[in-house]
Amino acid sequence: MIKKVIISTYLLNHYKLGLSMKKITLFFAVLFLPFALFSQIRLAFRLNGVPKSKDSLPTFFVAGSFNNWNPRDSSYSFKRIADQFELIKNIPAGNYEYKITRGNWEKAESDAEGNPKANRSLKLVKDTIVYISVLNWADELEKEPIKHTASKNVKLLDSAFFIPQLNKKRRVWIYLPPSYSTSKKSYPVIYMHDGQNLFDAATSGFGEWKIDEFLDSVALKGGKEFIVVGVDHGGTERLTEYNPYDSEYGSGKGKRYVAFLAETLKPFVDKNYRTKSNFKNTTVAGSSMGGLISMYAVTEYPKVFGNAGVFSPAFWIAKKMIDDLKSGVSKLKAHKIYFVAGALESEKMLIDMENVYGILNPLGKNENVVLVDKADGKHQEWFWAREFADFYKFIAK
Repeated sequence: MIKKVIISTYLLNHYKLGLSMKKITLFFAVLFLPFALFSQIRLAFRLNGVPKSKDSLPTFFVAGSFNNWNPRDSSYSFKRIADQFELIKNIPAGNYEYKITRGNWEKAESDAEGNPKANRSLKLVKDTIVYISVLNWADELEKEPIKHTASKNVKLLDSAFFIPQLNKKRRVWIYLPPSYSTSKKSYPVIYMHDGQNLFDAATSGFGEWKIDEFLDSVALKGGKEFIVVGVDHGGTERLTEYNPYDSEYGSGKGKRYVAFLAETLKPFVDKNYRTKSNFKNTTVAGSSMGGLISMYAVTEYPKVFGNAGVFSPAFWIAKKMIDDLKSGVSKLKAHKIYFVAGALESEKMLIDMENVYGILNPLGKNENVVLVDKADGKHQEWFWAREFADFYKFIAK
């Protein structure tokens, strides 16, 4: 009621002064500008010329940075409209990347020869229609298998390591430094998520981080050596296993997953390998959902994990974590935390990451908490592989 009275009084006074309608219009435009900034933008995807597939009645999906790269998100599925397929969504303005799938990454769009295709990019600033032509599907052509690229220092710790907290089994990788077999030294350990993408191009869906190649080269130069343990993700379960909170994708299992890392996997590794097991020599790192769960792990187990690599974190799916972090920030005064993301990723991601950084380092004077924003960074493995080198320097000090 107060707002209505103020506006009416304003119009009455200026009407008496003979104010033009243009100024009144301008007044309303300025008044409601903040509401417009937070409005959703209409985005329409239209599929034209979809090639045949092995599925008799295929369903097409969009997976991208706007839905956490879920390849089978029912709310992002296309509907047939006459002779084409259409998907209409309302999402905030920003930079996005995406791909078309038929329900999983083995059935993602490809180039004409069936080879992996780079992510599509979209800068959304106004209502937009995007016309898409899919050239082929990744599962349609018989291709030569991708060659394994893991170095000799990468082993399988277990092809089906039991996770009692989740009642699941996951493949677990371990990278042992070149000097491990010829010395009696103990080594700091980095625990990482999405193990499929860390060491071997043949097991990665979108390229590998090349952790082994990088650390091998560091060892040749006499640099600090690390053991790296990588846990495979659980496919579509990744969205709940790497989230400690409930979301639109299901009940969060991240608390139990992190308990597995801290209470089951780390004790096993410390018992069977020569590790420096104190918290200052124990790191957790990952990207996207892996970045989110890494931040949660160091907060939930500050006496276990002393460092965290938070690459392109998906904080948007776990807003409650930002609130919870405020009450737990005092536990992280001795911890090293490295945030990194790219300007070509979701703008919302950058804002959320900056908010978390601000909670941990409000004055910007804590050298143990670092925020890196790269102008060319995208939500892709090549970017995280490149940025891992600077992260390594940060935790190796």
